[in-house]
Amino acid sequence: MMRKFVSDRAGRNIILVRSFHHLKQLLQRPLSATQSRFLSSTVLDSTSSMASSNSSAPPVNLDTINPKVLKCEYAVRGEIVTLAQTLQQELQSKPGSHPFDEILYCNIGNPQSLGQEPITFFREVLSLCDHPAILDRSETQGLFSADAVERAWQILDQIPGRATGAYSHSQGIKGLRDTIAAGIEARDGFPADPNDIFLTDGASPAVHAMMQLLIRSEKDGILCPIPQYPLYSASIALHGGTLVPYYLDEATGWGLEVSELEKQLDNAKSKGVIVRALVVINPGNPTGQVLAEENQRGIVEFCKKAGLVLLADEVYQENVYVPEKTFHSFKKISRSMGYGEEDLSLVSFQSVSKGFYGECGKRGGYMEVTGFNADVREQIYKMASVNLCSNISGQILASLVMSPPKVGDESYESFSAEKEGILASLARRAKALEDAFNNLEGVSCNKAEGAMYLFPRIYLPQKAIKAAEAVDIAPDAFYCRRLLNATGIVVVPGSGFGQVPGTWHFRCTILPQEDKIPAIVSRLTDFHQGFMDEFRD
Repeated sequence: MMRKFVSDRAGRNIILVRSFHHLKQLLQRPLSATQSRFLSSTVLDSTSSMASSNSSAPPVNLDTINPKVLKCEYAVRGEIVTLAQTLQQELQSKPGSHPFDEILYCNIGNPQSLGQEPITFFREVLSLCDHPAILDRSETQGLFSADAVERAWQILDQIPGRATGAYSHSQGIKGLRDTIAAGIEARDGFPADPNDIFLTDGASPAVHAMMQLLIRSEKDGILCPIPQYPLYSASIALHGGTLVPYYLDEATGWGLEVSELEKQLDNAKSKGVIVRALVVINPGNPTGQVLAEENQRGIVEFCKKAGLVLLADEVYQENVYVPEKTFHSFKKISRSMGYGEEDLSLVSFQSVSKGFYGECGKRGGYMEVTGFNADVREQIYKMASVNLCSNISGQILASLVMSPPKVGDESYESFSAEKEGILASLARRAKALEDAFNNLEGVSCNKAEGAMYLFPRIYLPQKAIKAAEAVDIAPDAFYCRRLLNATGIVVVPGSGFGQVPGTWHFRCTILPQEDKIPAIVSRLTDFHQGFMDEFRD
């Protein structure tokens, strides 16, 4: 029953509306002059009040949005990058307006934006899947390799209706998950279940999903490396949790010590924080270290003993540049130790954005979820279902990354040449920039064993630190801003990744093409010398 009261000021008459039918009859009944004047004035007063309220303040401002959004920060695309984009626009509209003629973006792992070519086989298969009508044309055989054509047919047969523009299963196309599981099994030597695979738009949504699953309140903590990739601190903030830092040891090449994990876990517990998971980034971002197998075993034991979920960020697994180090997945390590599903909750992240493929814009990736019971798995699937599915091109690429051409395939030799050429070039670029940083006054830089970054430490003069404090920015951000304005080189302040208090760093990618590296080194060297001379104590 609906009830509505309309009051007549003059006679205080009250009309009680007992039903929708009654309301309809009343609305059709002519109003008295008094009632008409009252309703008109009420509407006008209400409208005037609303207009006054709307004119005084917008309905959405920094005081009314979710405070977790305000707390979230993502330095990789932060203030320095915004300034760089402004400078780039000025260079385009007013050539010669700055002491450099281009912006060199060394702030983010975005290989193709800096000139890296996509892998031919991958793009051939993608093209054929997106436009299957050309598969039956005679000229296709001359334009595309035979194994790309065959793979495209295989993939299309796995897609309902052969429609790459249609939604898929929320975990991803089953046949593609089969292929990825087979690739994981071939890599690790242990079985992988396609039902454990959740295909995602890059690794980032998978990380968000796990934070959303694990964090219940600010009392829940996630152990994260410092320095860390800002996705983790941002995601923890957005979901209302607490970041529990553990510090990598710069003096030992950014070593991860289990004793440090134990110390920070105990410290968090003493503050009433319930630690739910440990994040490990291997190879490291922004630090570039590759974990030794024995070190990984210690980390697995720590998680098992502490009852923590191990969140393994393994998106740089193809990027290892030193012969003495080899990538081992945490899944492989835990299984080789005899630990199965019932012993350890483990989530592994992979992406098509990194490695030698660098397909950032295609937004492909996956997480392999093991060691969760059926009830929790059902909730993870429900979360995936809310997003319907990840994009199909990214799903296809994820399957190709985990199942590239093999010996005997027509594309194998060209694929191998492209892969090895990119990885060898990245290793040379890493060494050139490492040497350049170590030749600068007051700068030290650890070797990049893997990933796509260097994270040099800068020993800033006190005058520079005071100058930064005077303009209310972090000293390493002050340095990075000055570097950008003088040279056009974009790097990210270490304060955006976290660092030992009182130390200063910046992250620089190794991704600019090799012919750009000498210019970067020259510009950086000249700037740094002038900066140190200006602020020398």
